[in-house]
Amino acid sequence: MAETIKVDIWSDIACPWCYIGKRRFEEALAGFAASDASVPVEVEYHSFELAPDTPTDFEGTEVDFLAGHKGMSAERVTQMLDHVTGVASSVGLSYDFDALQHTKTLKAHELLHFAKSQGRQRELKERLLRAYFEEGRHVGRIDDLVALAADVGLDTEAARAALEGGEFADDVQADIDQARGYGINGVPFFVFNSAYGVSGAQESAAFRGVLEQISTGQVGEQD
Repeated sequence: MAETIKVDIWSDIACPWCYIGKRRFEEALAGFAASDASVPVEVEYHSFELAPDTPTDFEGTEVDFLAGHKGMSAERVTQMLDHVTGVASSVGLSYDFDALQHTKTLKAHELLHFAKSQGRQRELKERLLRAYFEEGRHVGRIDDLVALAADVGLDTEAARAALEGGEFADDVQADIDQARGYGINGVPFFVFNSAYGVSGAQESAAFRGVLEQISTGQVGEQD
């Protein structure tokens, strides 16, 4: 029987399914925590860039970006975004793809590592996703990221220094390298106790089932 469960989550700020998966996982976590079988769960987010070649200031809409990046028609992309907006709504999220500012997310990942060093990673992860998908905020430029860091109580001068100096660039790359080692090529991707992987924004019941099985030693245990 597991004494604790460590969940490592690879995701990208610019990934709509990552935010949906986050909400579904959080619902599962809340239900699991309230159950008699609950054991402590530690959650850590890891960096993954879906489109590392994206410029910081992309000139165009989300439809423009996805049409070019995926080689799809604008009509098909619009249908896809409408679908994901509906799914997001089902978990309480209000996506606004018309306002969204597509950008390179590398600096946002560096800031998440800074936040981790300050014990605020989960708070900043939520803030960045909400800013990007619901508020139309820019999450690629240092000034904008520092402002969002302040929203979760991080020291703005220290955050700016970390971003301008690339203090956590190696940590971001280490996450990306580890993802490659695991064979992860899409996100969100959840790794339980370094042994059991779950790909995609699964329904909360699926995440809850994994947590319960691991807590009783049925899956995910290492020798």
